Amino acid sequence: MQELILQPFSTAQLEAAVNLDRACLGGLWTLDGYQRELESPNSELLYLSVPVVGEGTFLGMGCFWAILEEAHITLLAVRPEFQGQGLGQALLLGLLKKAVERKLERATLEVRDSNPRAITLYEKFGFQLAGRRKGYYQDTGEDALIFWLGGLHREEFPQRLAQWEEKVEEKLHQHSWRLRSLC
Repeated sequence: MQELILQPFSTAQLEAAVNLDRACLGGLWTLDGYQRELESPNSELLYLSVPVVGEGTFLGMGCFWAILEEAHITLLAVRPEFQGQGLGQALLLGLLKKAVERKLERATLEVRDSNPRAITLYEKFGFQLAGRRKGYYQDTGEDALIFWLGGLHREEFPQRLAQWEEKVEEKLHQHSWRLRSLC
């Protein structure tokens, strides 16, 4: 089993974040953009890595903005060669746990309508389609699907998180990963 570590960003991860952003998101945010996110009290940035020194240890990242009572998930990215192994699920679970810690009530996000893998992930976690933004993605003119998950503040939501966590750990174990959270 290879250990995976889920933890909050620090300035040491900024360059790796930009590199992953270019590889997965086409350069959505710049180094300055990630620095602003890191400094903002309204942003929650998490990353997944393996505990070895050197290039290639940064496997994925996720971010949300806390806006009033909402966790607006702004990005979720996993290195292409590690997709399909449960890392995206681990990141999403970590973001939702952070949203609960902040006492947020719901989570929202936009996803390309041409990204069935991501859509399946969000639906697996109970997100529901709430709408569509026509031509949202400037680079391709694609529509964005808006997904919504409510009830994060409800008493029973931590039980749902615990059930999802078991499923995430099971998926990770199938791919020889063991998750350790430092969040």
